[in-house]
Amino acid sequence: MSSLPLLIQKMQQPEFYPHPVTQPIQIKQTHGSFVLLTGEFVYKVKKSVDLGFFDYSTVEKRRHFCQEELHLNQRGAPGIYLEVLPITQEGDRFYLNGDGSPVDYALKMRQFPKDNLFLDLLNRGELTLSHMEELGQIVADYHAQSPSNAEIAKFGDVAAIREAIDDNYHYTKTYIGRVQDQKQFDETKAYSDRIFAEHPDWFEQRIREGKIRNCHGDLHLRNIALWDNRILLFDCIEFNQSFRYVDVMYDVAFTVMDCHARGRRDLGNAFLNTYLETTGDWEGLRVLPLYLSRQAYVRAKVTSFLLDDDSVSPDEKQAAASSAAEYYHLAWEYTQAQSGRIIMMSGLSGSGKSTKAREIARQFDGIQIRSDAVRKHLAGVTLQERGPQAIYSRDMSDRTYSRLAQLGSMLAELGWIVILDAKYDRRRWRDKVHRRSQATGIPLQIVHCQAPLEVLEQRLKQRSGDIADATADLLASQLEQAEDFTPEERSQLVDWPLN
Repeated sequence: MSSLPLLIQKMQQPEFYPHPVTQPIQIKQTHGSFVLLTGEFVYKVKKSVDLGFFDYSTVEKRRHFCQEELHLNQRGAPGIYLEVLPITQEGDRFYLNGDGSPVDYALKMRQFPKDNLFLDLLNRGELTLSHMEELGQIVADYHAQSPSNAEIAKFGDVAAIREAIDDNYHYTKTYIGRVQDQKQFDETKAYSDRIFAEHPDWFEQRIREGKIRNCHGDLHLRNIALWDNRILLFDCIEFNQSFRYVDVMYDVAFTVMDCHARGRRDLGNAFLNTYLETTGDWEGLRVLPLYLSRQAYVRAKVTSFLLDDDSVSPDEKQAAASSAAEYYHLAWEYTQAQSGRIIMMSGLSGSGKSTKAREIARQFDGIQIRSDAVRKHLAGVTLQERGPQAIYSRDMSDRTYSRLAQLGSMLAELGWIVILDAKYDRRRWRDKVHRRSQATGIPLQIVHCQAPLEVLEQRLKQRSGDIADATADLLASQLEQAEDFTPEERSQLVDWPLN
């Protein structure tokens, strides 16, 4: 305790606070802050340091960044971040919200129960697919409400993104031969070099579409909590705009990568597919592997630094070396070419297509694209809103199936397994996918779902809380209009479960 600054020592004493505290007052440290847990409230005091990527070296800078943290975290954790309080000093005594000139500032927060982080839930086996699906919707809403403007959009330029990624490579060269080999390093870097050189149009499109926003910047499982039946996104980056003015896929990648690193790709898949369906941002999958690799590489870099820290014990260094090696390997894995394919679902409304498509997505870490979502995004209708009859016209249906075929081929060519989740009961709709599959050489499989008519009717009558609008009275016309598979299509039919 004596090695701590005098202010922090005093803040560990109950009499410092104007409210009851739980003793002993716990203290946690990060590279930039002291965090004191008093029971009902948490107080965060920024360290007087300048580490380059953030600068808290003056009282005024600490006040500014406390205010920024308060303001920015109102978005994802309302009710948790309460106020910024000045700290004054008389002799060797410090006063919270006292009179006189402040010598420092504290960010006051509500303390939520211990072990409520998503990481804690995961470690206890309590983090569910439903949690991750809800998180996907929450992050989609968070991004929709996050601002963007010309100044923010500049951070989406290839030069800006590349500079940050190349810095990571620069600072980790010293660890080649220790926790990663030269070949792995070279191939990881070659991938990002190639993406920047060959696909600048991807990044330009992200800027045009307003996908560079004032995001969270640090959205891993330690910064997501479940409290009072609400999912909270807290501790966003306040100290460096370049870490927060990013592509929305940068945020998404952090959560997905964290699930992958912890051996739960199914959880990452549930989050990703829900986010994509809610936003309609399937094109974002073109840049997602770059950001997945970037996030894993950053974790590898930060963990590698522990190997040269004299205060870290040999056992801790050994654990850090193992962890860093795993993150470097994961960053490399994201850069490796994958074999994509298209799985076309087929069947009448209520036949269980979406349920099976979701299971396939979880099994193969694939991308499920539902026609209901595509149709509503094209029409500008919110997913939970019942669409007007006009969006089910022949023209709109053809547009929907054209979009499905376009997305399916584009993503499969990039190495994704894509599950096109629609009725596909008409040949002209199936032909759209067949033509693209044949032109690109992408493997195509068909999963046909069937159920007795009375089962279909019962399922549709009981359906609720889903984005699909189909009702039982449509089954007769669907049966009448459905067209049989051709001999070629029958050769592409596969049984569930898939191999």
